[in-house]
Amino acid sequence: MKLYDLLMIGQSKHWAHWLWRIPLLLLLALCVWLLIFRWMPVPTSAFMLRQDVVAVFSAETPFVRHDWVSLDQIPRHMQIAVIASEDQRFAEHWGIDMVATQAAIQAEMRGRGKGGGSTITQQLAKNLFLWEGRSYVRKGLEWGIASLMEVFWSKERILEVYLNTAQFSKADYGVGAASQNLLRKPVGKLGAADAALLAAVLPAPSKYSVVKPSGYVRARQSRIMRQMRSIGGAAYLQRLD
Repeated sequence: MKLYDLLMIGQSKHWAHWLWRIPLLLLLALCVWLLIFRWMPVPTSAFMLRQDVVAVFSAETPFVRHDWVSLDQIPRHMQIAVIASEDQRFAEHWGIDMVATQAAIQAEMRGRGKGGGSTITQQLAKNLFLWEGRSYVRKGLEWGIASLMEVFWSKERILEVYLNTAQFSKADYGVGAASQNLLRKPVGKLGAADAALLAAVLPAPSKYSVVKPSGYVRARQSRIMRQMRSIGGAAYLQRLD
């Protein structure tokens, strides 16, 4: 065997030796990140960063508006509104709602799949670290990150970060920016109807509007308010402790 071939084999073994370590290094980096931001405000997300980059090159894309608000400053009915709208079993599951997931898989197999099944923790994992779109790779990563979040963060912390990174309009991320820019009031002044309206646009904030809500958004707002009453307020939030 020629010297060149021996060198190439040695080099390939060297790369293979490091290749298997990359996932472990990424996992370690993620764990460190989750530990650091267990208490500190999360300044941005993958979705916000991507939008700001696109906005530099496109006049049609607005720059992100985002203001961090601590959970104790967010009204309880705003917290309950997103739980009622997005994940009513939030207090029970460990990042993945197997009941909703199985229902979504069965609907997909019948050709009626429209998404769904994602918990607040999964949505947060996607918002912080992943990308839009549907694929098995992204879903697998979403499940893994969501499970780690449930290990490193409390339910209250997951809810706090979700409320501060969820998108409510084409430009507004987090309830702080949304309440100030869309409803023209500080987040502490949000009423139950305001909270339900903000939660009503979460499935498609670039399509639905808080400022000019359609009939569909109003109907969804009313449904969320009924769900808020049915699951309770303070009693539900106490279950997150």
